[in-house]
Amino acid sequence: MSRPATPDDVAEICAALPETELGISWGDRPTWKVPRGGKGRGFLLYRAPGPTAIDPDTGEPYDDLLVITTPGLAEKEALVADPATPFFTIDHFRGYPAVLVQESRLAEIDRDELVEVITEAWAAKAPKRLVREHLAGRPDDA
Repeated sequence: MSRPATPDDVAEICAALPETELGISWGDRPTWKVPRGGKGRGFLLYRAPGPTAIDPDTGEPYDDLLVITTPGLAEKEALVADPATPFFTIDHFRGYPAVLVQESRLAEIDRDELVEVITEAWAAKAPKRLVREHLAGRPDDA
C-alpha cells in the first residue's frame, strides 16, 4: 500500500529514473533534466515565486511550486480537472503541456500517483530509446 507523497519523494523519484540529473534552467531554477549533460531537457522545475502564480487565498505568490511536464495537453487537462488531485494550471501555462502543484499539497496524492506523473514527465522529454529500455523493464500493465 502506498503512502502520501512528500516533497522529499520528488527528488527520490527523479533521481531513480535513468540518465537524470538536477541542473539549472530559467536562469537559476533547480530543474530535473534528462539525459545528463548538455542535451538535457527539463521535465520537472522548482518554480520561483512570481506575479503569474498567485495564491487566491492569500494574494501572495506561491513559494513552493513544482512545474511537471505532461505528455500532452489531454493528460494535463485530465490531471487539472480531477478534483481529487492538487494539480492545477495558470494562464501563463495555457497551451503548454505541464501542470503545477504545491509541494505543501503533495500529501493529497499517494506516492504511487506521484511516481506515475513524474515518470510520464520524464518519458515525455527522454530520448525514445531510453524510454523503451526503461519501460520494458517495468512489471506493470502499461
